[in-house]
Order: sequence, then C-alpha cells, then structure tokens
Amino acid sequence: MLYQVRHRTLFRYAYPVAFARCNLRLRPVDWAGQRLEKFRLHLSPGARVTGTGPTGYLGHVTRMVVEKPARELEIESRFRIRVDRPVPMPLPGDPTVAEVAAAARATLDIGAESPANFIYPSPTIPLSAAITAWSSELLDPDRGIVEAGLALATRIHDRFIYDGSATTVDTSPAEAFEKRHGVCQDFAQIMIAGLRGVGVPAAYVSGYLRTIPPPGQPRLVGADATHAWVVIWCGAERGWLGFDPTNACLVGSDHIVTAMGRDYADVAPIDGVFTGQEGQKIDVAVDVEPVG
Repeated sequence: MLYQVRHRTLFRYAYPVAFARCNLRLRPVDWAGQRLEKFRLHLSPGARVTGTGPTGYLGHVTRMVVEKPARELEIESRFRIRVDRPVPMPLPGDPTVAEVAAAARATLDIGAESPANFIYPSPTIPLSAAITAWSSELLDPDRGIVEAGLALATRIHDRFIYDGSATTVDTSPAEAFEKRHGVCQDFAQIMIAGLRGVGVPAAYVSGYLRTIPPPGQPRLVGADATHAWVVIWCGAERGWLGFDPTNACLVGSDHIVTAMGRDYADVAPIDGVFTGQEGQKIDVAVDVEPVG
C-alpha cells in the first residue's frame, strides 16, 4: 500500500514569542516492510534548522530555532511511503516468554535496535507491581511470545475505555492503569510496563494508522491522528513485531512507523521550549491517504 501523509501542527500564542526551539521527529525511519519515497518539511515563519540526524534510538530528529517574534508557528511534514508488511501470526515454533527474556539478558549487542535497550524501566515507564501482576496472568513463562503478546494487547483493549479526556501526555502508566481509561499512549505504556516487568524487551513506537470511514461516509480531511503502539522483541529469528493494544491486533500494512524508543519522551513528534508569556493553543491535523 502506498500512502500520502500530511501532518500539520499549528501553535498559536497569546502573546508574541521571542524565541522558540523545537525537536521534530517527523521523518519515518527505515523499518521492515516500509520504504520512504519522499519527505518534505515546511516551517512558518522561516526557522533556522540547526541539524538533522539520528536519535539515540531508532528515529530522526530535526532541531529548529525561531529567533524572530511570532504569534504563530506552523510545522508541516508531508511524505509518501510504501508499506507492504504482512500481519504476523503466532507460530508453533515461537520462542517462549522465558526464552525471549533469557536471550535478551544474554545479548551483547549495543546497537539502536538491541533488545538490551528495552528490558529496563525508562524515564516515563517505571515498573509497577500492580501492572506486572495483572499482565503476568497472560505472560506465562512457557507460552509462545507472539501468542502471549497478542493476548495482552487484547486484554488491554477489552478492559480499558478509550477516553481522550481521562489522561494527559504526562499521565503515568500507573495512573492510567488505575483509571482504566486513556488513549493509545497510555495503553502502549501500560503494555510495555507489563512486559518489562517479566523481563521481555518492549519498545514504544510512534507513527500513523490508516483509518477507514464507516460505509457510505467520506473520509474526513484532517481527522486522522498520530498513533502509538508496542513492538516486542520476539527472539533472534522473528525480531521486532508490532502489537497494537488500542485495536487488539498485530501490526501490518495499516501502520506506519515513524520512530521507536523506550517511551513517549524518546519519540514525541514535536517537543521544545519557547520564551514568552503564558498562553498557547495547539491545533493538529493529520491525513493518512492511500494512493495506490
């Protein structure tokens, strides 16, 4: 499937901002089953780009600086990407949960995609005894890792309510777990905390999801959104496979990977600081359009 993606973020400030500095993680990474064909970044007002390069994990970061007073800041990325990723399935020969945990502990790889980077707690995903205990009911040490991961993703989908008003970007996994409400970020971080609690390497992925409108209704321009899900290292042969707890599915060609990290802080599409008085509004519009 070939996609044309547009992601526009507009910051409106109550008072002119004298200075702003942002990190942009909007260019999709190279990932199994997807190939980026074209990428363009538009910044308004004109900003100084101070560098573009890899992040500490799997992703690209562009650093931009706005040095002239402004009341608005528009950041828009457009790209074309081909995604041909079959949906993985549990197989009889999959390594078990215990075997994956042991292999991850024994690895000597220190690269960006090494499972060793994703075993331990991270700044915004600490371990939680409650989440570990709840997840462990499905993560039996002798269960195949892909089957177990899908079971946990499905349980989160079934037991939690999607509610955009229940949490914020700073809500901890433990808080969202207690509320049993949240959004894709919360569900992904809860799942990661549960997997790491039993020693299984799990990473946070940011990206985009193809959405299909109800029958007979048009696709609404700008109504799509960024998405978050989980990748689990499923052993040396199967590698990293995606699990989407928001939709209770394994990840195929409807998902576009932008970046992979330990948690949201590693892969946030946009973060930064500005100098000025309080008061800002953020409008985000995303289009994920299949074009062939």
